[in-house]
Order: sequence, then C-alpha cells, then structure tokens
Amino acid sequence: MKWQKVWAFNKYWVMSKSQKQYDYIRLLAKNNQWTPQKSQELKNIIDSLKSVSPTKKTLTTTYQHIWGYFKRIATDEELHQYLNLLDELQPDNDNLGPFLAQLTNKYQIDYLKKSRIIIELNT
Repeated sequence: MKWQKVWAFNKYWVMSKSQKQYDYIRLLAKNNQWTPQKSQELKNIIDSLKSVSPTKKTLTTTYQHIWGYFKRIATDEELHQYLNLLDELQPDNDNLGPFLAQLTNKYQIDYLKKSRIIIELNT
C-alpha cells in the first residue's frame, strides 16, 4: 500500500516535529483501513510540519526510538557516545542525529536508511 510507504518514510521525521501529529497519524492508520480521504489528510499533516522546528523533547523521543535499532548491536563506546550526545542535545546544535545517521550506515539498517529523517541528516 502506498500510504504505508509514505508513513514509513516520514514516521520519525513527523515524530521529531510533533508527537501529537504522530499519534494522530497512528490512529488514522489503525486497522490498516485506509481511504483516499486519509491519504489526503496524511499529506496535509506532512506538509504542515515542513515549517515546524523540532524541540528538545520531540528530538529526544525520536532519537530514543531510533537508538532502539542499535541498542543490541552497538559497541560500549557507541553507547557511551550516544548517552553523552543525548545529554547535550539541543535542537539548534544537534550532534546526535548525525551520529545516529552514521550508525545507520555502519550497521546497514535498511528501514532507517529509507527514513526521511536519516536521509535529511545525511545531506
């Protein structure tokens, strides 16, 4: 289904901007019952978030979710670096996002490699 690909691509990017909109989209997608109306609503939400800046809270939540892909495979050094960068995280000085993008490439996490937030962090 096309909407599932759109959602998979944007999921963490949306979360980084608005937990409220993220939760709302999850409700829309519940039971996989999708309609053209819901597709338009998803597009509208994504478009509306383009001008929204992440907050420390939304970035922290998002990066903790992304870290979940690495927690069992990362080295102790990577864990230490993650925790330090998480502690220092500020939306206007984000070193954690690029670090997670590096780990995505290092460990070849396909789902994350196709994620908008990681793609944007790599550019």
